[in-house]
Amino acid sequence: MNRRQLIAASLGALAAPGLARAQGKFPEHPIRFVIPFAPAGPTDIIGRKAAEKMSALLGQTWVVDNKAGAAGSIGAVEVKNAKPDGYTLLCAPSSTHAINPTAFVKPAYDAIKDFTPISSICVNPLVLVARPEMPDTVLGLVDLMKKNPGKYSYGSSGAGSILHLAAEYFKREVGGLDVEHVPYKGSMPALNDLMSGQIVWMFETFSTTLQLHKAGKVRILAYAYSKRAAIAPDIPTMIEAGVKGYEAYTFNLILGPAGVPQPVIDTLDQASRKMMADPDMVKFLENIAAVPATDTSPERTAKFIRDEIAKWAPVIRAAGVKIE
Repeated sequence: MNRRQLIAASLGALAAPGLARAQGKFPEHPIRFVIPFAPAGPTDIIGRKAAEKMSALLGQTWVVDNKAGAAGSIGAVEVKNAKPDGYTLLCAPSSTHAINPTAFVKPAYDAIKDFTPISSICVNPLVLVARPEMPDTVLGLVDLMKKNPGKYSYGSSGAGSILHLAAEYFKREVGGLDVEHVPYKGSMPALNDLMSGQIVWMFETFSTTLQLHKAGKVRILAYAYSKRAAIAPDIPTMIEAGVKGYEAYTFNLILGPAGVPQPVIDTLDQASRKMMADPDMVKFLENIAAVPATDTSPERTAKFIRDEIAKWAPVIRAAGVKIE
């Protein structure tokens, strides 16, 4: 071996360890999983379960980081601005990737261009709930509203929330209703006023209302999804109740910042598929009336985001929702 070959071989040997580190197997250290809402809410509960499962599957801890504020935008921006190496991911709900892109006058991010779709976890269908003394069918409630324009009111967790928009979508799909919207700071104050008679109906998550329904404090009139919930098969879907094609739900996805390398996407995708095939994960979601994703692929997740933005944009504009 001549002098030039010896130098080249020595340089190659020196570079090899660094190259190996640069191309190391993902993940090599804990992954930060940003949940854009406060602890104990539906997104946090589902996100923490996903973090637990993905930690076990990948052999690295997923550290949950709650970054609440601005309807989820603070957490979304945190991930948007992160290094696109797969070590900072977002548990994306409907607010950040279906509502905010249209509702905000100046969105802090592009819901499609600024993120890498990784996986879908579930949708969490809403339910239409009413005072127990109200008609016990959806169309009965609609008929009462139409016969008494301006007399009744409905509540939501806030203007521009998915609960508000689900109601506006419902009003549109049943031919229009003259009812007052009462926005609250959160869904629990709205539910409390529903039970005390201050408002008459609202949309809410199944997990929040099912026990109240069983106790007779509220009545769930319909489940806003195409199939009945396994934990409450006696409750009809909104479609069965007479509102053709109506579905309204929150959702949870796993996204990274734009530019995550394909090998990292593939690793996360494979782990996600295993997570969503885990009977324990499926049972956990079904027990809170969520619907586990059957196609978790990045491609399906990307299409889902586009479809949801397109679905809610006209509802948001018609309702006049503008968040500064």
